[in-house]
Amino acid sequence: MKEKILVTGGTGYIGSHTVVELINEGFGVVIVDNLYNSEAEVVDRIAQITGVKPQLEVFDLCDREKLNSFFGKYENLSAIIHFAAYKAVGESVKKPLDYYRNNLLSLINLLDLMKQYQIPHFVFSSSCTVYGQPEKLPVTEDAPMQPAVSPYGNTKQICEEIIRDTVVSGVGIKAIALRYFNPIGAHPSALIGELPRGIPENLVPYITQTAYGLRDELKVFGDDYDTPDGSCIRDYLHVVDLAKAHVTAVRRLIEEKNKSGYEVFNLGTGKGVSVFEAINSFERATGVKVKYRVTGRRPGDIVKIWADPSYANKELGWKTMSSLDESMETAWKWEKYIRNKK
Repeated sequence: MKEKILVTGGTGYIGSHTVVELINEGFGVVIVDNLYNSEAEVVDRIAQITGVKPQLEVFDLCDREKLNSFFGKYENLSAIIHFAAYKAVGESVKKPLDYYRNNLLSLINLLDLMKQYQIPHFVFSSSCTVYGQPEKLPVTEDAPMQPAVSPYGNTKQICEEIIRDTVVSGVGIKAIALRYFNPIGAHPSALIGELPRGIPENLVPYITQTAYGLRDELKVFGDDYDTPDGSCIRDYLHVVDLAKAHVTAVRRLIEEKNKSGYEVFNLGTGKGVSVFEAINSFERATGVKVKYRVTGRRPGDIVKIWADPSYANKELGWKTMSSLDESMETAWKWEKYIRNKK
């Protein structure tokens, strides 16, 4: 019998790519999503890519009653991969209570009912924002967590603490938190990709939307930071590489290879890329010029951060495969597909 995995937020950007990789690796998948920031038709596109249409249940994880009914309906789940969360740094600064309510309550409901329904394995979608502005670069998993610079980052820190404390309490749950850096790009089929609503909070969709003509210009938030070219530095990894890490993490748990009940891994390329370097990469990969203008700094932004991914390389046998230019190329291909489709 196929191992069945629940993917929360599975019609979202990273979730949908992970569902594809799970199906490709022979897992059964059921998705729970409230479609707050995604579309139901994503499951049809997943089916186009994989030949398998995953089950989709539409409700909010903060609704404990509905979640309880769901678990009553879907028995014998082997693991949960939890993506569902509000995720925009800038928005979290403006709407902190929305972020705390949604991101914490959904997690608590899941863990509580996992215990009740004896679901043993949990993979958590965490973030490099848990490190705040790190003292040393690149960042290793044992770097001390600095105070979060945004409510979003703080929810990830708190969620990790909740998961760790739950595991330690001895309820029979083992968990892996994947702290990812900045996912970009799209599936090579161009059938799924990042599709933010409104003005993008993340750099690459802002670049592609500007290149396509949906935005008049790209705003670069600050060029006076303590970095070589004055712009913020991030570690950008291809979303398909990231998705594959989730499959590896699930296998590690199911095969009982994790060394403790709760593990954390950094997922990144190990290379820092500035905003201006990212723009140059897009232009080089696509041949399309991007109009941009430098504006003031944005609240909640970390100056520079990139991963030391060596622990994930060694323990998970995982590493990034796609280059920055390749990631930009797939992001542009997706942007054109989705706009032409509309």
